[in-house]
Amino acid sequence: MNWYLIVLKKYAIFSGRARRKEYWMFTLFSTIVSIVLTIVATMGEQLSILSSIYSLAVFLPSLAVGVRRMHDVGKSGWFLLIPIYNLILACTEGDQGENSYGADPKIEAAMNDDALDSHLAN
Repeated sequence: MNWYLIVLKKYAIFSGRARRKEYWMFTLFSTIVSIVLTIVATMGEQLSILSSIYSLAVFLPSLAVGVRRMHDVGKSGWFLLIPIYNLILACTEGDQGENSYGADPKIEAAMNDDALDSHLAN
């Protein structure tokens, strides 16, 4: 759930990089919510709008995290438009270290974890 919220906090930020875990956890949680809303929508006619509203609400964050995922592997966000290849890129490990799109998100996450650990130890 935390990864889902991280993506929503970066609602329309297309710059930077996104780890595989960030991308896939958002995709998983978003798919689960969509399935649940679709099941709920089958129970009543007035509820069918919920699924549509949710889909519209997460469209921009989904696009943004996809672009940041492409950046993590050193590709332009336009590679999202190429079927199959974008899936291969989404599954590929990101560039180690800094690339032209920003710092390595794994290193940033490790530094944040170390800072949190030292803060909790004090």
